[in-house]
Amino acid sequence: MLASDPARRQLLLAAKLKGLVRGRWGDVVDAAAPGHFPSGAARHAATTAWVLAEDDPARSLGPALAWALRQGCDEVHLLAAGQASTLARRAAYFRVPVHVWRIDGTEVYPAEPSPVEPEPEAQPDAIAAVDLIAMIEQAGADVVVEHGVLRGEVRGLEVCRVVADPDGAPALQLGVGKHDREAHLLTHGDRRPTVEDLFAVVRSVLEHRVPGGEGHAAYHLAGERWLRSVVVRRPELVGAKALRTMPAAVARDDLRQPSPAPAAGEDLAGAPLVVVCSVGVDVDLVAAAADSRAADSRGARLLVCLPEGDDHRITGEVARALREPAEIVTAGTDWRSL
Repeated sequence: MLASDPARRQLLLAAKLKGLVRGRWGDVVDAAAPGHFPSGAARHAATTAWVLAEDDPARSLGPALAWALRQGCDEVHLLAAGQASTLARRAAYFRVPVHVWRIDGTEVYPAEPSPVEPEPEAQPDAIAAVDLIAMIEQAGADVVVEHGVLRGEVRGLEVCRVVADPDGAPALQLGVGKHDREAHLLTHGDRRPTVEDLFAVVRSVLEHRVPGGEGHAAYHLAGERWLRSVVVRRPELVGAKALRTMPAAVARDDLRQPSPAPAAGEDLAGAPLVVVCSVGVDVDLVAAAADSRAADSRGARLLVCLPEGDDHRITGEVARALREPAEIVTAGTDWRSL
């Protein structure tokens, strides 16, 4: 790819946004100043912002709102190339008016918010997989059910999952992520994994998922889930009485991408609490966290938990922009040793 290609694409996206804004809002676009928005394009005039979410639109709400706040805008029009219904649902959590528009060719239309999908039953049936659940626990992994998938995790990292075999019966697949599971299948063929096989995977992950393990991939993957596993075991770190894992409102489809990890429970006074964990700087974190609070449906207080140093100022600004603001709590720099 030529070095000039990214710059040329930015120009094309800026032109696309300008055309879409002109088509819907008229000549106001001529007075709107352009701005840099990495996954699309942006413009603002006075206190109104228009943002085009072209790449990874599902994670564009937080970045768009953060960009608009930095420009001093108090109204945002988010023009989405996809996932507009999910974005419209999440936009309603904010007191700053965020209008989500669905792009259809050269036109934009108001997006209808979609409801949070109910959590499906585990497939295959968790009751039928009771022996495999006992095996996962015996090997030292945590049993986690999310979006219909029953997994075994070690410090938040998946090491196995329960799937249906050709006859529909529950079977265990070992591995960290899709490609590792496929490699295990190729290596072991039709032989069913034993508890010793699973323990070997658990032990390997435990060796590297420790402070100082930065040289191994197991250290870096799913850091937000590692942090969640810590606060679920040590709820007092975030002022909770008890916490349990809960699925995110939107399923994660890539182990390498950040995906805020929520937990639900009660605070020290017994009031409903949702804690959403993340590691690093994820500008879309607050929007995803608010979605988890809505999915919990108890009217819970919302905490966003980050390692010390990852609590970036813009995260706090977006958290305060919610209709029901979220609180930022930090887990300290030594959380990986807990």
